[in-house]
Amino acid sequence: MHAQTLISSPSAATLLEIIRIQTEIAKAGLDLADVMALVARRAQFLTGAAGAVVELAEGEQMVYRAACGIAEPQLGLRLQQRGSLSGLCVEQGKILHCTDSETDPRVDREACRKVGLRSMILVPLHHLDVTVGALKVLSPLPCAFNDGDIEVLGLMSELIAAAMFHAAKFETNELYFRATHDALTGIANRALFFDRLRQSLAHAERHSERVGILFLDMDDLKPINDRYGHRAGDAAIKELAQRIAGECRETDTVARVGGDEFGVILSHVASRSGVESKRDRLAECIDFPLQFEQHQLSLRASIGLAVFPDDGRKIDFLVDKADRAMYEVKRRRKSIGC
Repeated sequence: MHAQTLISSPSAATLLEIIRIQTEIAKAGLDLADVMALVARRAQFLTGAAGAVVELAEGEQMVYRAACGIAEPQLGLRLQQRGSLSGLCVEQGKILHCTDSETDPRVDREACRKVGLRSMILVPLHHLDVTVGALKVLSPLPCAFNDGDIEVLGLMSELIAAAMFHAAKFETNELYFRATHDALTGIANRALFFDRLRQSLAHAERHSERVGILFLDMDDLKPINDRYGHRAGDAAIKELAQRIAGECRETDTVARVGGDEFGVILSHVASRSGVESKRDRLAECIDFPLQFEQHQLSLRASIGLAVFPDDGRKIDFLVDKADRAMYEVKRRRKSIGC
C-alpha cells in the first residue's frame, strides 16, 4: 500500500500532547539531537508503536540519529538508501505506509523478518525544501497504524523541521553538527558515539585490530548542582569534557552519552594494557578541583573499560561490559567512603 489519503484527524487529547511537546522543545533550546530524541519518544507513545526512529540521509546512507523502543539498540546504525523504504521516502519526499512487510514489494522482507517488523509509517523530514531524512514508527503487528497516526506523524515531523530550521541557520554543515554534537560541551553526542563505535568495530574486525571502549561517570554532580546551582554543574560538565578530550588523540572519539556520562572510543590500540593506561591517565587528569567563581568544585569520574575483541565482538555486549565496570568502580568507591 502506498501513501494514503488522510481521512481522520487527531483527537483533542493528542493535539494537546503535541502542544506540550512544543513547550518541551522550546525548553530544550536549539539542541537538535535532543529535539529528535524527544520527538521519537513522543511519536512512539502517540501512535502506540513498538519503536520509533529519526533517520538522516548522509551521502548514500540513512543513519539512525535518534531511536527508542525496540529500535533503541540500533542507534547509530547505517543503512544504504538504495533498496530501503527510508531511502524511498527521502527520494520521493512523501509519506509512505507499509501495512504488512510480508506483502509490500518495496521493503526488504528478510530484513524485516530478522527484527520482527510487520508494519511501519515513514514521514519525510524537510529542511529548506530538501528532504533530509525520515521519521519512522514501527510495529511487529500487521496493519498496526491508521490514517490518524499518519497525520500525527506529519505534525511531529514539522516540529523536527522547525528545530532544523532554527538550529542549522541555513548551513548544511551546521545542521549535521547540531544533529551529532552535544550542545553544552561541543563534543560528540550519544548518536554519533554509537555511529562511530559501529564503524570502528567493523574496521577492527576486517583488519584484526583492537578497539578500546571507556565509559566515564562523573562523581558527585548532584551535590554541585544542589550547593552551587546548575550553572556550576554545567561548568563542571564542560570542564570534564575538555579534560577528557585533551587527553585523547584526534583519531579517538569523545562523547557525552548521558547527563553526566561520557564515552571514549580508542581505535588502533596495540594491547589491553594500552587501554588500561589511558583509563589511568584520564583518571589522573580529571582528579583535581575546578575553580568556579569563588568556589572550588571537586571533579572526579568513575571509569570502566572493555576491549574488542578481547572482551567480546558484539557492540551491545561490549557497551554493557564497560558500563558495568564503570558502576562497579563507583560502587567500590562508595563502599570505602572514597
